[in-house]
Amino acid sequence: MNLFHYQKDDNNVVAVTMDMEGPVNLMNESFAPLLAEAVAKLEAEEHLAGVILGSAKKTFFAGGDLRRLSSIEAGGEQEFFEGLESMKAIMRRLERLPVPVVAAINGAALGGGFEICLCCNRRIAWNDRSVKLGQPEVTLGLLPGAGGVVRMTHLLGLEDAMPYLIEGRQVSPVEALAAGLIDETVERLEELHHRARSWINEVQQEADAAKQPWDRPGHKIPGGSSNAPRIASRIGVASAMLFKKTRGLLPAPECILDVMVEAGRMDFDVALRIESRKFAGLVTRPETKNLINTFFFDMNKVKGGVGRPKDVPVSNVEKLGIVGAGMMGQAIAFVAAMAGIEVVLKDTSLETAEHGKHYSKRLFEKRAEKGRMTTEKCAAALTLIQPTEDVADLKGCDLIIEAVFERIDIKDQVLTETESMLAEEGIWASNTSTLPITRLGSKAKNPSNFIGLHFFSPVEKMPLLEIIIGEKTSDETLARAFDFSRQIQKTAIVVNDSVGFYTSRTIGTKIDEANQMVAEGLDPVRIESMCRAVGFPVGMLALHDEVSLSLSLDIYESQIKMGLRKKEADQTPEGRALLRAMVKQHDRPGRKAGRGFYDYTEIGKSLWAGLDRWRQADHFIPDQDIKDRMLFRAVIESLKCLEEGVLQSVADANIGSILGIGAPAWTGGYIQFVNTYGRERFIARCKELQIAYGERFSPPGILQEKRLLV
Repeated sequence: MNLFHYQKDDNNVVAVTMDMEGPVNLMNESFAPLLAEAVAKLEAEEHLAGVILGSAKKTFFAGGDLRRLSSIEAGGEQEFFEGLESMKAIMRRLERLPVPVVAAINGAALGGGFEICLCCNRRIAWNDRSVKLGQPEVTLGLLPGAGGVVRMTHLLGLEDAMPYLIEGRQVSPVEALAAGLIDETVERLEELHHRARSWINEVQQEADAAKQPWDRPGHKIPGGSSNAPRIASRIGVASAMLFKKTRGLLPAPECILDVMVEAGRMDFDVALRIESRKFAGLVTRPETKNLINTFFFDMNKVKGGVGRPKDVPVSNVEKLGIVGAGMMGQAIAFVAAMAGIEVVLKDTSLETAEHGKHYSKRLFEKRAEKGRMTTEKCAAALTLIQPTEDVADLKGCDLIIEAVFERIDIKDQVLTETESMLAEEGIWASNTSTLPITRLGSKAKNPSNFIGLHFFSPVEKMPLLEIIIGEKTSDETLARAFDFSRQIQKTAIVVNDSVGFYTSRTIGTKIDEANQMVAEGLDPVRIESMCRAVGFPVGMLALHDEVSLSLSLDIYESQIKMGLRKKEADQTPEGRALLRAMVKQHDRPGRKAGRGFYDYTEIGKSLWAGLDRWRQADHFIPDQDIKDRMLFRAVIESLKCLEEGVLQSVADANIGSILGIGAPAWTGGYIQFVNTYGRERFIARCKELQIAYGERFSPPGILQEKRLLV
């Protein structure tokens, strides 16, 4: 049952405790009537001294009802706008009560939850790690539409409010106090309501205690209005920086800035109405639906363990072995030590292993310098890493991860040397990006304990971990690997075995398409520009340099030799020939060598002039074709992975594509993109590209299924 408990004490202070149906309080269809009823009772109280707004849940308030928001279709904006305005009018009545109102924040108050807090004259929060405060709506393609943009602008000023509104920054109570988002904290939960009552008693004689800053005579926005010269110039800079970051593909940040500017130069209540109108316009946008679907619903599925076997007890890795102290191994060691795991970092020489540990030392030093960890905690974490050249030091490891070069003979050798070192229930993992796990596991004494753990570089920054199941991998091994991902705070997707798995296989398609377009004679500058225009973080040629042209060629040729790929089946032979020429004829292996598609110097990078030998000045295709060729190649490959059973869920596909391989955020991931683009429209566009550029754009059979890809 939905309830707002209403309790008045002997001092005429009323505690309104939100206790809505379900695990959290939510700004759903029940919220406005409940709030209206409570506010009406408060307005009718004759001797009311103050109000404490609290929560019966572990979180203070969870925010908006995203299922309801994502269900609103085009044409429903006006009805939604009117409902929003009605709810905001009730919230306005709450903050205009003639008595002081205190938000007693006992848990997370994010989005709509913090907007409720902003309606209160005093915000007091429990200083606990579980309490997060902020306005993260922008990350879901929305803006704080229940008054959050306008009130935050009036509370902090345009400049100081930007990180919380445009970036969606979430903060702890201590950080919120320092920033002026809240007024005080308490150290114990039991003190929260007591302190709220004390403050109400303290301010009984203060005339303005019950008035919000923006409702007081003479109120001015901190830092100046939108028309102040300094603020006006800052708005111009912010607008330019915002467009550079979003490239016009994410409407929410721009809408937020627009509302902030309007709030900074017009009447408070008019600004609230503008905020509602902008919010209603965002709700039905496909970008918003994509972001909500992926960053809320899909993310909850993935983090909740959609790919983890349910009947296996949770486990922890106490001792981790890493074989290979190179770029990947040393970074895996760092994230494991950060999680408090004992790490044995082995390489062929002690010197190399110690060099790998030094990588963690530098990262810990940086954290200490920035105040993110104390020097003592950094030193303690660093001692968890034991560099060695002795295989015997791996004895008793709960998990051994091989992170050596992508050659199957080397990986086989490492497995043979180290598998016997595992603890009784230990598991063995390969950090490979392309080689089939079933083939690698075939050399194991116990293939059921063998699994793939594909980390992404740089490991300490990239949030994704791709877990690959071989044909004989057991449920217990999968569960233990998934639990390890949680230990080291990675978001794990689970996929079945395949050449390139999901992420490497898919990211390779758009790189391959860019190579093909260069080989066809298109201007490389235009190709890179269209990559950024569609929302990829970097151009595909620049990305290929980072990945390494020589590595791409080695992997391709190794797969041919192993029979995993047929050369005659290659659908982009011109692009493959260009890659071979770049590496073999022109000695341009990639960024690490300082030369690939780009030349790299101390002052920056520039496209290699030698690419002109492929350019054909009279060759032209539309910009949209360039963008769609790269985007659709990756989407089609994702659909094939789903069709073939490589992907186990749509959620894994969407989260994996955004967190791991640079899918534009506005798409919501490569599968979700099809849902809002429209299945029939997508099939039609595939066929257009197929006719113009080749069979690789043929629409996959899974598209014939008449269902949403969820």
